[in-house]
Amino acid sequence: MSRRSRNSRAWRYVWSGIRRDADARALGLASETEDWRYERLQYSDSDSEADFPAVVAPPLPSAVPVTGESYCGCDSLAESGYTPCPRGFHRVRDCHCGEDDQDFDWVWDDSSRSTATLLSCDNRKVNFHTEYSCGTAAIRGARELAEGQHFWEIKMTSPVYGTDMMVGIGTSDVNLDKYRHSFCSLLGKDEDSWGLSYTGLLHHKGDKVNFSSRFGQGSIIGVHLDTWHGTLTFFKNRKCIGVAATELQNKRLFPMACSTAAKSSMKVIRSCFAPTSLQYLCCARLRQLLPDCTDTLSVLPLPPGLRHLLHTKLGWVLSLNGCGSEEGADGPERPAASPPGTPAACRSLCDSKGCCSNPEAYQRKRCRWT
Repeated sequence: MSRRSRNSRAWRYVWSGIRRDADARALGLASETEDWRYERLQYSDSDSEADFPAVVAPPLPSAVPVTGESYCGCDSLAESGYTPCPRGFHRVRDCHCGEDDQDFDWVWDDSSRSTATLLSCDNRKVNFHTEYSCGTAAIRGARELAEGQHFWEIKMTSPVYGTDMMVGIGTSDVNLDKYRHSFCSLLGKDEDSWGLSYTGLLHHKGDKVNFSSRFGQGSIIGVHLDTWHGTLTFFKNRKCIGVAATELQNKRLFPMACSTAAKSSMKVIRSCFAPTSLQYLCCARLRQLLPDCTDTLSVLPLPPGLRHLLHTKLGWVLSLNGCGSEEGADGPERPAASPPGTPAACRSLCDSKGCCSNPEAYQRKRCRWT
């Protein structure tokens, strides 16, 4: 075979290889594009088009719901499962653990919500983006949190995923529809709101810090606003996460929640108010003296009438676990050493850390924003 023939065959081989590689790359790009479009149809929640071109899949937090953070174990992933389908994830069974029949101090405000929200269950359950999501929706509680002790719990009643799903507080100056066409962490984006994200990040003034582990469907997020001491404390599954903010006295605040996830929902399962009275302070002290009791009232020798009164008005105070239960305090609690000015929600951790001599300095160390 001549040299010319050999060179011609070699060039044909090289050219055919180049074409095969080009076809493979084109096929790969087409497949990625189809996958991305399917993800967009399925979850309807990602960042803007400018941030994610058509060949880039959205990040996993936008698509995969958080699992394993439920308040109870009756609806585990193996039992009820998340079934992927073009319309999103759904849970077969509906868990009602942790929900009790009681009076509610407030519910969601039908007149203070984004257009992409729908209320049900006597305005206690809010559904975000009932068909698809194209931005961030938010809602505000129907009552201003006046002076006193406010505690409420919000249960995640849908898969928790997307750019963000948050609970927290904010003033009436927060624009609920400002980011209806963009995906963001709305609570804490400015100085008028504080928000805890399902990712465990605490947001305020556009800043964010690691605060807790993630929470998912079935999680119960508790919020305690102590207007007397000016503290905001978060709980997860009725265990204290920690003090999130201080110096909140004299602020006109409302409960708030927001979500970017399509077909997501949250439900208010408790909203209580108590004045900062001697009765409240005594109940908070009893909770500290009996930290290991799941039901403080059951171990106290009280008359039936007083037991019923305390259960009705201050049962939430007597049932909460103090700060440090989730984070592992270094040593036993010493409630007797707590100074009277220390907020009740963080006394147990304060005592165990040996910082009782200066509670204000301890709060500045523990809280990101003071």
